[in-house]
Formats: sequence, C-alpha cells, structure tokens
Amino acid sequence: MSVITSDVMTSELMHVGIRPTGYRLPDEARVGLVRLQVSDLSASLTYYTGVLGLRVVERESAVAVLGAEGGCGLIELHERRGARHVPRRGLLGFYHFAILLPDRAALGRFATHLREVGVYAASADHLVSEALYLADPDGLGIEVYADRPREQWPTNGREIAMATEPLDLRALVGAAGGEPWTGMPAGTTIGHVHFHVDTLREAEAFYHSALGLDRVAWSYPGALFFSAGGYHHHVGTNTWAAGAPVATREDARLLEWELCLPQAADVAAAAANAAQAGYDVRDAGADRLITDPWGMTVRLTQRSKP
Repeated sequence: MSVITSDVMTSELMHVGIRPTGYRLPDEARVGLVRLQVSDLSASLTYYTGVLGLRVVERESAVAVLGAEGGCGLIELHERRGARHVPRRGLLGFYHFAILLPDRAALGRFATHLREVGVYAASADHLVSEALYLADPDGLGIEVYADRPREQWPTNGREIAMATEPLDLRALVGAAGGEPWTGMPAGTTIGHVHFHVDTLREAEAFYHSALGLDRVAWSYPGALFFSAGGYHHHVGTNTWAAGAPVATREDARLLEWELCLPQAADVAAAAANAAQAGYDVRDAGADRLITDPWGMTVRLTQRSKP
C-alpha cells in the first residue's frame, strides 16, 4: 500500500481506477440532490433539521427541500403517508446517501452535537474519510463524513484503498476546537450514494459500462465502488442485502438522485451510452432519467458546482 504524496498528487489521481472501455463521464461529474419518499413529512423535518442541522429551503404541503447554510437544496423529501419503514436487514436498492462536510472540524462539531442531543451514531475510519452513520425516522440510511486530504488517500496500484476501521472519536471531537455545532455549514454537499445490489457484476455493467464511471475500489469485501475524476467514490454498491426484496412504491425509499454534469452535451452523451447498453432512458425536460436493475433512478442533469 502506498500513499499519494503532494508532489505527485495531481498526476496520480488522474490515473487511479479502471476506466470504462467506452464512454467515460467527465471528471467534473458529481452527485446532486437526492429525493426520498418518507412516511411522515413533519416527523422527518424534525429529524433532518433538529438532528442533522439542515435548513428548510422550500416547503409545500407534501414536499420539502432541505439544504445547508447559504447553499442550494441537497435533499428533497416527498411524503407518502403510511410508507413502510425500512426493515433492519434492508431492501435491495437504497442503502444510504452521504452528506460530505467541508472539513474535519465540522464533523467533530457534529459528533459533539449528536452526543449532546442523545442520538446514537455508528462510526468508521475508511482511510480516505471519517464517517458517522445514522438512520432517519423511516430507517433510511444516512452517512455524514469528512474526507482526508487527497494526498493522504492510500492506494494499491490503481486501486484507492478503503477499509472500515475504528474511528478515533476523541481526536475527531478535539478537531472541533470546542466550537459549537450551528447546523450544516456552508460548503456541505452530497458526496456519494450507496446501494444494495444482487450482484456486483450487474452493478459494474450499469454504473461502469453504461453510465461511464471509473471502477476505483474493488477489494472491499462484497462491495464495488465507482467515481469520476479520481474521487474515492460517488457510487458505492454492495451485496450485503442479497436475497432481500426490492423496495416498492409502498416503502420509504430513494425516488431518484441527481448526477450533475458540466454541459448539456455530457447529458446527451451519457444518456446515449446507457441507451446503447440496453437501458431505458426517459426524457425529463433537459434531463434524462435511467433506472438501474434495483429501482434506483439517476437523473442526468446539467448543473455546475455550487
């Protein structure tokens, strides 16, 4: 295992991962808004604002958009009264979405806040990042994390090395410098999405060959990770819920997630590649919608970075 040093960081990050043999998404691709179906919008808003520290950007009767300080919407909640809670084992499809904080100090402040409000979170050190894991009132998975500097990401050849190791919570809280948590700070984004799948072969066919993401980590047990631009992952897939049913319209679930591309031509090219690979592509105005084999719909959209 090696660590990318700062003097070679740019050139090395451009060469990590395995590129698709055909179409490849632009390096600037990123995850945008995630849309979720929840059973009780009021209960969800209490959690997403009071526990996560998000702010309501827009609100209608059964839909609410939430974001961080001074930013655009990150999460859109759609109420379906009585939607079923996610079972403990999970369902095929959605596993979690991940909120990326701008720095380690912010994650330390968030960890302190969770302790103060009495909310339990699992934790992990993934080598490339430090993460806290929660579930909303419907059992939908949420990761809140901060990346380590890219020059510190370990690699095994072309693979970005990731693991799940104990998180040093004491050091993380210390990084906050005693500053209080005041909500999701400016610069917060959706860093990645992660899905339960039947087989990694099918996941590779969709996210690597059809959608055009690089394979970047393939040695993690039961999982396969994909990204654009040398990131450690924009999409994670795993077989940890293999054999479970696929989420239905009656379940709390992910409705869709945005993959933001820099140009309208990129949207058209990615959609054309997916269609050529045999996947159904639907028009949604200037956007294109494509659904993976487990019901996860990606919205290809042109949107610049915030």
